[in-house]
Amino acid sequence: MSQYPEGTLGTAEGDATAQEPSAPACVLTFNTSDPSGGSGLAADVSTIASMGAHALPVVTGILVRDTAEVIDSHEIDPDVVVEQARVILEDVQIAAVKVGFLASAECISAVAEVLADYSDVPVVSYLPNLSWMDDEQQGSYLDAFKELILPSTTLLVGNHKTLTDFLLPDWESERTPSARELAVAAAESGTQFVLVTGINLPDQFIDNVLASPEGALAGERFERFEAGFVGAGETLSAALAAILASSDQVDAAVSEALSFLDQALDSGFRPGMGHVVPDRFFWALPPGEEGEAAPGSPAASLNTGDDTSTAPSNPRQVH
Repeated sequence: MSQYPEGTLGTAEGDATAQEPSAPACVLTFNTSDPSGGSGLAADVSTIASMGAHALPVVTGILVRDTAEVIDSHEIDPDVVVEQARVILEDVQIAAVKVGFLASAECISAVAEVLADYSDVPVVSYLPNLSWMDDEQQGSYLDAFKELILPSTTLLVGNHKTLTDFLLPDWESERTPSARELAVAAAESGTQFVLVTGINLPDQFIDNVLASPEGALAGERFERFEAGFVGAGETLSAALAAILASSDQVDAAVSEALSFLDQALDSGFRPGMGHVVPDRFFWALPPGEEGEAAPGSPAASLNTGDDTSTAPSNPRQVH
């Protein structure tokens, strides 16, 4: 007999399991702490929650940054990173993994050991622009990322220029490499798919292309925003991880995640004096306010050609 009266906090012991709501899909995310809330774990947690999944955040480092730029980065002891992950993995069944910025080559090695034990779980890895790092630090980080993270990666996400510099550093042709050529290079390290973003097109449009070594599989073309953003790639990759936690259709997941990102950017806001932050809960606006842009947001001055605002397929309502 429960110590609580019927209808309060307790339930009869035999009914507890039957009445407990089913848990959302759980997504493990490795990333740094970002005090601006634009990128890092803050972006991952809010995006994954908005997509209807539950985030399990593992801190890999601490960024010192504002909404305009990264000033510095401090890594977490790799053993502490592994301990965070192992403890929660012994308790919770994960359905997908998001890999963000891992702070150091040593931390990359530690995270790779964890990923190796979960080879049946889809892994979305995001490679941000690391030009703020010094050359030696950046080189060791990228070498370790290619050698240790790409073999476990289902889908690699990154900007066209960032992925070109990373995967094809010796590219000499006057034309830029295609998404397929980048996918071929990534496949040499074991990655199955590549989502290349920010491919410049004429007339103020950009292309985003999902590719495998066999060719382009899907893509979405968007009108260019006349604003700088912080956290766009983090938002896209976290959304993909949340979707792949309950679906094995990579092309459909990419289409849904790109649509989510486009609307989050369209509703973005500028919390400080730097870049715009995507609004990852654009769909949760109160009735009557949907589609109304906040002053200073990109949507206040831009028309992206998409007048509809579609909620994620399984949003958890926010009140």
